[in-house]
This record gives sequence, structure tokens and C-alpha cells, in this order.
Amino acid sequence: MTKKWQRTELLDFARAFQPVCVLAAAAELELFAALARRPLTAAQTAKKLAGDPRATALLLDALAALRLLAKTGDRYALAPGVAGTLTADGQHSVLAIIQHQANCLRRWAQLAGVVKTGRPARCAPSIRGAAGDIAAFIGGMDDLSAPVADEVIACLGKIPFRHVLDVGGASGTWTLALLRHRPGAMATLFDLPVVLPLARRRLRAAGQLPRVRLAGGDFMRDALPAGADLAWVSAIIHQNSRAENRKLFKKLFGALAPGGWLAIRDIVMAPDRVAPVSGALFAVNMLVATRGGGTYTFAEIRDDLRAAGFTAARLLRRDPAMNCVVAARKPA
Repeated sequence: MTKKWQRTELLDFARAFQPVCVLAAAAELELFAALARRPLTAAQTAKKLAGDPRATALLLDALAALRLLAKTGDRYALAPGVAGTLTADGQHSVLAIIQHQANCLRRWAQLAGVVKTGRPARCAPSIRGAAGDIAAFIGGMDDLSAPVADEVIACLGKIPFRHVLDVGGASGTWTLALLRHRPGAMATLFDLPVVLPLARRRLRAAGQLPRVRLAGGDFMRDALPAGADLAWVSAIIHQNSRAENRKLFKKLFGALAPGGWLAIRDIVMAPDRVAPVSGALFAVNMLVATRGGGTYTFAEIRDDLRAAGFTAARLLRRDPAMNCVVAARKPA
């Protein structure tokens, strides 16, 4: 049934960006870490952040109004649960993904112009700098993936593998889950050289670095390491056009051992492309951020895999967001 919108609902919808921007600014400034030790006044907080006193006070009041901070007199403290979620060292931290979403927000603000031109939005580095933005993106992917990785990998079931190639493996979140799934397996994590130190740190901390070869390169430009019997491609195909995905699938087909499997984790859209809602919105995220990316139906993914030589494509796992899994096989 088509929804009938009311005037007040539309106005609330239109203003929904405001609290998001307040949270994003606080995350980029690492304001919550500044208040983690003890309550501070606005002037003290501004000094810690090297910020403008008036602007800092207004941001702090907005955060208190949103109940992310507690204000007592002229001092501000973290609300319950905030230290654990919005500081880098918090046990359940989502700070990195919120910092990454702040970068996304700057692109989304240019959506009307993108629709006019068909070109992605321009986005300069945040106040944290280009290196900080990369770290936020990589850390944010772990924020989202780590809690569900073992559950998602379980859908591979009895697909055999002794050597997995994790393409665009970032800091190793999925490599670790795959190695937990197959305790006797080895892995090759392939990603940009700038990312590999982050992977090395995480894998070493988990005690799994001896089981992993780290290989640097661009998966769209460089040759992929050969010989694996499973390739894991997580949250990559949405960055590409279908033509780019066919090119990537052909490279993967060539790199895999005969009889090997390719498993793809990503959003899979319904045939009408309006469900799931998160997928339709994520396609817009790719519109503003990439030249040809989007979200795809199972039929589209299957056809692109077939064009590269893969067979037996199947949807192993359905999910309302990014955690669908499609698998296909290279003939023996």
C-alpha cells in the first residue's frame, strides 16, 4: 500500500539531518574522548579540541539536548553508554563508522547536483585528514562486520577450502572469521599497500598472522595472487559497475584453482530494485561516491558470474542489508 504522507511527517523527515550532523561533528572532533576522564566546562572542552569557545558551547548544548551528554551546571559529562560506544577504545565502539558516515554525509549533500551531472560528488578530506579518513573507513568496516562475521561465514557450510584469498580484505575482519571457520586453512589477504599495516596489527593481535600472507595491490589493476581454492569478495561489487564486476570476476576466475569457489558478500536487491530499503539507499550512496557503482539483483550477479566462466551460482544467505552471500564455482 502506498503511504499517505502528512505535512508534519514531511517536515520532521526534512529536519532529520540536524541531529546526525551534530553527532558527526562530535565524532570527527573526538569530543567524546575529550570528556571521557571527567566532566568539563565548555571553555575547557574548547581548549582540549583547539576549537572556538562559542561554537563548542553550542555543540555541547545540542549534544546534551540529544542526551548524548549530561549537563550539570556549566559542566558536561558523557551520558551512560557513550564511553563504550563513541570513544576509540570503547568496548563496543562505533566511532570509526560514524566518522566515515560524516564523510558520506558531505557527498550526500551534493545529491541534486550529482543527479544533474551523473558525476560523483566532490569530497575533500575531513578535519582528520586523508589518512584519518582511510583509518575511519577501515575501522568502520570492522565496526559493522566483526559482530556478525562468524554468523555470515557459517553459510559457507561444507564448501571445502584450504587456502582462501580475501580480496580487499581491509584489516582482516573476514580473514579471521574464515580461519575460525576452517581451523586448518591458510589465507592471503590482498588490499592496497596503505591498508596492510592495519591488517598486520589486527592479525598479530589475534595470534593469526603466521597463517596469513599479506599481499599489496589494487584488485582492479593488478594481478591477483593465484592458487587459492576459495576467493572471498566482501562489500566490493557495489563499488563497481557491472562491466567492472565482470572484469573482476574474470580475474578471480583466472586466479582460483580449478574447482575453486567464489563467495560474494554484498547487498542483493529484489527484482523490482526497491527492496530492501537499505539497498535502494545504498545505491544512492554509490551514486554520490563512485562513477558506476550500485546495488544489484541476484540475476544480475549470476549473469556476470556466468560471463566470467563461473557455474552453479546460488544465493547462500539472504539479509536485509549488506550480509547476503552469493557463491559460484570454477569448473574443475
